[in-house]
Amino acid sequence: MKRGGKAFFPPDFGKGVPKGCCALARVGFTTSIPIEVLVAAGCVPVDLNNRFIQHPRAPELVREAERKGFPATCCAWMKGIYSIVGSTGVDEVVAVVRGDCSQTQALMESLQLDGISVYPFAYPYDRSRQSLEREIEKLMCHYRVGWAQVAAAKQRLDRIRRKLREVDLLTWREGRVTGEENHRFLVAASDMDGDPDRFEEEVDSFLKEAARREPRPNGVRIGYLGVPAIWTGLYAWLERNGAWVVYNEMQRQFSMPGFEQDLVTQYLDFTYPYDIFFRLEEIRRESTRRRIDGFVHYVQSFCFRQMEDRILRKCLDRPILTLEGDLPGKPDGRTVNRIEAFLEVLSRRSDGSYES
Repeated sequence: MKRGGKAFFPPDFGKGVPKGCCALARVGFTTSIPIEVLVAAGCVPVDLNNRFIQHPRAPELVREAERKGFPATCCAWMKGIYSIVGSTGVDEVVAVVRGDCSQTQALMESLQLDGISVYPFAYPYDRSRQSLEREIEKLMCHYRVGWAQVAAAKQRLDRIRRKLREVDLLTWREGRVTGEENHRFLVAASDMDGDPDRFEEEVDSFLKEAARREPRPNGVRIGYLGVPAIWTGLYAWLERNGAWVVYNEMQRQFSMPGFEQDLVTQYLDFTYPYDIFFRLEEIRRESTRRRIDGFVHYVQSFCFRQMEDRILRKCLDRPILTLEGDLPGKPDGRTVNRIEAFLEVLSRRSDGSYES
């Protein structure tokens, strides 16, 4: 809330407020935000990206947005998110207007035109601790929760994130979890599938099952860079051709690998909303640790992140295959052929000489 053009915080702000004070039930968001605030407020967090791509009629959601006036040259994710808001029944949308898609502001305005309540959240371009802390506090004020409640919610979520770290270790270190399974669980951490307790039970069950598996045979070790693909079946094609996806860059970030730090530091270390050079530090570190042979860099059509591909190619010392996707569906024949050719080259040049 604002008073006289300045943010106004109620007298009990930061001292803890009674739970259940949030009048909203379901809060959608356009990319990862500090969901600790939503959980503390008793809201159901809904990652609109996940709901869109999991929808059985995802391609139709894109066409629905186009029928309502969205241009063909607009990112399909934006169109899908716009359409899913109406069918998901969220009470409000938190739109990340800095640190995510450059088209989010127009999406926010379209939703407001339709009568949807929208709250803006911005990650600071310069990764300023003071600016991010202020932004989180504004979000807390909006949902009427204090630091004590948020800390309790973080402790609850961190317990799940600790188990997701084990899922990741079973992927790259032990070979008992596939790249697609890794993707599924880590990307779901952005909203804990809307129900942290149920999601934790699912993770627990999966970890027990995965621990009983035999390690997979050695193969070409692939790092997946970029946003999650709009396609289905990409991991299957990679693994069918002897590849082993041992690193899902963005998905790992959604699971908050820096969760053991305080809340503000955790989101300062969250690489997704910040510049490519900050991301590169983590990619290089994980490339060595996971003994990666080559990267697949996925880019979305009409997305500004396509321009980052040249930086990745110049700054990384592993071969990179860049794949561009547009609409939901399976990779086309040309893409499949490029994957096969790339993996064949990697299998010939890989000699296991990278540091462990």
